[in-house]
Amino acid sequence: MERLQGIAVSPGIAIGESLVLDNEGFRIPRRFLPRDAVEEELLRLGKAFHAAEAEVERNRKTVSEQLGDDYAAIFSAHLQMLRDRRLHDEIEEMIRVRHYSPEYAVSRALRRYAKVFQSLQGKYMAERANDIFDIEKRILRNLLGRSREELANITSPVLVLAHNITPSETASLNPRFVLGLVTEIGGPGSHTAIVAEGLGIPAVVGVGPFLTDVSGGDTVIIDGDQGQIVLRPDEETVAHYRHEVEEQRSLAAKLEALRDLPAITMDGQVVQMMGNIEFPHEVELCKQRGANGIGLYRTEFLYLGRDDDPSEDAHYESYAEVVNDMGGLPVVMRTLDLGADKMRSLPDPEDERNPFLGLRSIRLALRNRDLFRTQLRAILRASSLGEIRIMFPLISTIMELRQARMVLADAMEDLEEANVPFDRSIKVGMMVEVPSAIMMMDRFVDEVDFFSIGTNDLIQYCLAVDRSNKDVANLYTAADPAVIRMIEIAVRVANQHGVPISMCGQMCGNPLYTMLLLGLGLRSFSVTPSAIPEIKRACRSVSTEQCVRVAEHVLKLESARDVKNFLKEELAKVFPELPL
Repeated sequence: MERLQGIAVSPGIAIGESLVLDNEGFRIPRRFLPRDAVEEELLRLGKAFHAAEAEVERNRKTVSEQLGDDYAAIFSAHLQMLRDRRLHDEIEEMIRVRHYSPEYAVSRALRRYAKVFQSLQGKYMAERANDIFDIEKRILRNLLGRSREELANITSPVLVLAHNITPSETASLNPRFVLGLVTEIGGPGSHTAIVAEGLGIPAVVGVGPFLTDVSGGDTVIIDGDQGQIVLRPDEETVAHYRHEVEEQRSLAAKLEALRDLPAITMDGQVVQMMGNIEFPHEVELCKQRGANGIGLYRTEFLYLGRDDDPSEDAHYESYAEVVNDMGGLPVVMRTLDLGADKMRSLPDPEDERNPFLGLRSIRLALRNRDLFRTQLRAILRASSLGEIRIMFPLISTIMELRQARMVLADAMEDLEEANVPFDRSIKVGMMVEVPSAIMMMDRFVDEVDFFSIGTNDLIQYCLAVDRSNKDVANLYTAADPAVIRMIEIAVRVANQHGVPISMCGQMCGNPLYTMLLLGLGLRSFSVTPSAIPEIKRACRSVSTEQCVRVAEHVLKLESARDVKNFLKEELAKVFPELPL
């Protein structure tokens, strides 16, 4: 049994069979063969080995001709490994006797070899382990006949263990079959983390290199509460976590009773509880948990995993589905919030060394106005079906907001000329997620109908911490006093001017911060569907006076550690049974 520590990004516990995707995305299944298929599979294995040898030989010859034999020696070593009789015998024995699939047998044998080299001292030995991984990938490519396993094709319950998962891959995850998620890299605010939380599946990121220690089909436990994964757990550990799962189910059943009750504090202060969604089908989850509407509809999924831009009708159909399903409740639609590096239909930026500070979100939309106008037209068309509000992301200057509103005005004019109905008084808001927006809040209040604080980005821009980088993940925290002071300014200025302000970042979906946020004056939360009952319960269990005292004390603290410790103490007084 081996226990590994990562970063908890989506709570819950998952126990099950692993599906391993390495950094090239190979799926390595543990599949057992029927007895009559062994010879045929051995023949397939032999062909894969021969094909891999042919590839290596071609590479060796090319390098030898262009650079000389010294540089080609590495490929000679690869050929020697591919032709090693002991390796062939070991793999064949696993297929004949244990009835393993060729893919699983190859992976298991070569990863055992690689671990031996990794355990030896010296850079040279570590490089030999990399050679073995290279050989493994060559053989698997020829066995599988493809280079990438489609996560959308998963049809049985698994825990996905991967080096990383791209935004387009996360968009295809099916929570019916993907029960949990672990990645070697990534941070608490990464897209993978946000989608996992939205889907309600336990997830841990930033574990570091571990995929060589696990094979497809191994039993794994994901502890999304503590940020841990357990490889090959013993029976006692499995029994312990199964008990934890039952406890969580029991709590979920109790929270279910709150679905139709309002989020109202003990002294009668009403709190609006909205839901965040990434895909139209998540509307049902929001309704099941008693959301007052959709406070953040991320529209990026329409652009991911495709080579062209979605048509206006494609946009409209998705938006219309959400609005109709919400049955008159408000839906806040955030316009495109992707970087140019994620858009296949657009040319790659020439000098995008830091995508978080580059051409993304509203900047990208304003640079590609036809694409922007297409989305806005679709949103406006859908506004005739119910209450829709438009929200612009990553606004950092007044001029950006005004330019975005000009494009919106153009889209309105287009529809008016075509006699297409839409809501002419549609409300327009902006995300508050960069320090410059907060410093200019007293000016922005005259320009918008509402605000929504996006803490995922606000934290990284305030603290200069890449939210997807595990190496600085310890610095990425909503508990930092600087972040809390920025939130206090934003909420105070908006409330003073009577402009509605909400929060849609991960911070408000964590009950640790509920009292603090209420004490700062926030009265509208937009969280992942799975978090709605818990946050609603927190609101119904405290008084405004109690929350104000908490906020006043927090604003005097000087470190994130002190803030977290104090908030944990206060939350424990209200909910002593919660894991902290």
